[in-house]
Amino acid sequence: MLARLVAAIAPDDCELIARVLLDEFRSLGRLWSQTAERIAGVVGDWPEVGAFLASLRDTMIEGMGAALRTERIDPFDPGLRRYLIASMGSLPDERLRILFLDSGQGLIADEQLQCGTLAHLAIYPRTIFRRALEHNAASVILVHNHPGGDATPSEDDIEATRKLDQIGRALDIEILDHIIVTATHLHHLIRDRRSGARRVKPASFILRSDAAPEDEANDRACRNAETVLRRRILRRQLVGSPELFGEPAWDMLIDLFIHACKGQQLSMSSLCATAGIPTSSAMKLAQRLCEAGILERTPDIFDGRRTLMKIAPEVAHRLRAYFAEGTE
Repeated sequence: MLARLVAAIAPDDCELIARVLLDEFRSLGRLWSQTAERIAGVVGDWPEVGAFLASLRDTMIEGMGAALRTERIDPFDPGLRRYLIASMGSLPDERLRILFLDSGQGLIADEQLQCGTLAHLAIYPRTIFRRALEHNAASVILVHNHPGGDATPSEDDIEATRKLDQIGRALDIEILDHIIVTATHLHHLIRDRRSGARRVKPASFILRSDAAPEDEANDRACRNAETVLRRRILRRQLVGSPELFGEPAWDMLIDLFIHACKGQQLSMSSLCATAGIPTSSAMKLAQRLCEAGILERTPDIFDGRRTLMKIAPEVAHRLRAYFAEGTE
């Protein structure tokens, strides 16, 4: 089959070229998962063949990706498996790809967010969840490759997935799966773990070792402090405008959110009083929040002198998920 494809470009040498390629890559599947540079390096004496195969490969991968947009994404779907292996299974360095999904697990976007080295890839939660919130994604599938060929997750892979899962729960974004890709295999880091273990409802009590009262109080204080720190980190990631998220802005958002939950409206002047800073500074801050798309202003139809404030719908959705998870 490969010889017939190559014959369209180099009919006289098609058998030789096909044999060189298969000697190097061992199968068509491995060939299609190579980069254009890698293929060109093997068929250097026939540059037109390398360009043709690379173009064919890109067309094939683009078609696979387009097919995913027409159906519900299942992490175990054979089409997704072929697409991931073909597009990143043989890359020379680690890359992180994110599939952003809607509430029906339809594909919103397929993006490569980060690139690492042969054996290391730094994962930045803020980048991942900011893009998820921008896409209004209900869930995401994380995908990264292991260039070494072993799909077994490392301890770092497992720990990073656990932390991302925790952050996702707080923001109401599910980590549907974390898939590790090689040239021939996939490993489903989350789904395999979930399917292999029966869910057990947590017991209503906690076993503790004997400890002095002051030790228990210290442990409880430490856990509470860790919770506050974690939630403040989430708070800074929530909207994507960290320069606006000092305490005055946060107090204004909370006040607006409470009024919205009670079906009440809040004027600009009342909102500025909440901030606890001079009125002129509070009005400038409210203006900046509006320019950032976090707040919205509407005229009061009953009093033309007043301006009513509300939280932008997407931000309100994120705040609802944030506060549903717990308090500060």
